[in-house]
Amino acid sequence: MDIIMFVDPAEGLHGPLRPAYLLARELRGQHDVTFVTPSPETAEAIRSAGLKAVSFNRRYLLRGSLRTLEAWLRGIRYRVERDGKDDDPVIVNFSQAFLVNADIYYAQGPITRALEDMYPEMRPLYRAIYRALRGLFILHDRSFNRGLRGASGLFIANSSFTRSMYEAWGIRVDGVIYPPLDTGFFRPTTSRPSGDYALTYAGKETAFSVIRRVADAGVRIRAFGSKVSHVPDYIRGHPNVELLGRVSDEELVELYSNALFTLFPFTHEPFGYVPVESMACSTPVLTYAAQGPGETVIHGVTGWLARDEESLVDMAVRIWKEGYPGSMRARSRERAEQFDVKVIADRWLEVLRKVRG
Repeated sequence: MDIIMFVDPAEGLHGPLRPAYLLARELRGQHDVTFVTPSPETAEAIRSAGLKAVSFNRRYLLRGSLRTLEAWLRGIRYRVERDGKDDDPVIVNFSQAFLVNADIYYAQGPITRALEDMYPEMRPLYRAIYRALRGLFILHDRSFNRGLRGASGLFIANSSFTRSMYEAWGIRVDGVIYPPLDTGFFRPTTSRPSGDYALTYAGKETAFSVIRRVADAGVRIRAFGSKVSHVPDYIRGHPNVELLGRVSDEELVELYSNALFTLFPFTHEPFGYVPVESMACSTPVLTYAAQGPGETVIHGVTGWLARDEESLVDMAVRIWKEGYPGSMRARSRERAEQFDVKVIADRWLEVLRKVRG
């Protein structure tokens, strides 16, 4: 089976590109997979990982996650010509910027829903821009996603929460397939973790005010994440917070494995790789009982789900002082294995074969 995957002009193989990349890597021995992306840099990153990719050689002014926003605002429309024969490729659209006649669209959440939730933690300039353009953004988002629904045979969401966001706009969703994780790479590196810190992620979706309250209560926190510009000064200078910045995947596995728990207070998270990565390394997760993390973390078994900020802070302090049963680490690993790329690839193959008829 030939498969063509349309993806956003992301920088590197993380973020929105990661589910498509891991799936393609798993399928490439049995199927011919080709990526299509607007950005030559994205195509080169995919090729450097041993996969096939072509690009439209479009250039972008913005960088990082803002590049996807720029591509979404441009709204690339593309039509794949087909012969109607059995050897036609299966088209899977993973992009928030491509409007293409696909067999399957993989929905990872409307962009404006993310911007709405992230608004309180945005830098002042970004808040002002979004406030001024909010109405136009939402209009464009609804129209573009309805166009994606009309252009796609199947519309698959990356979580039940994501499904609910589209259905609230009257967009029919045909099913849910969670993003995959390489649990062969994300696995515990020690049977005796140091447990002398809580690990957290510092990024654009982070509720930094919660991290400050937890740190104020005496919990020692180590924070990873390359988007240092998003970190407010009250976190940078906090005596109980160590900012690590960008870390390698190997370093991240060590950090997860040795943490007492992973603290994940988010503003918006349709799925959330941090909780499943942490559980894969046998470290329980403290997060909110909402959105994607509320679906992956099992309260009292693989972590703790807080109703609100107050209860999350209280739980963090209690876990820091009292610990938790050792069995939670083993159960966390078992839970993460349900998201392993081999398991998720089997789900995708079922759908792809149905599309093939």
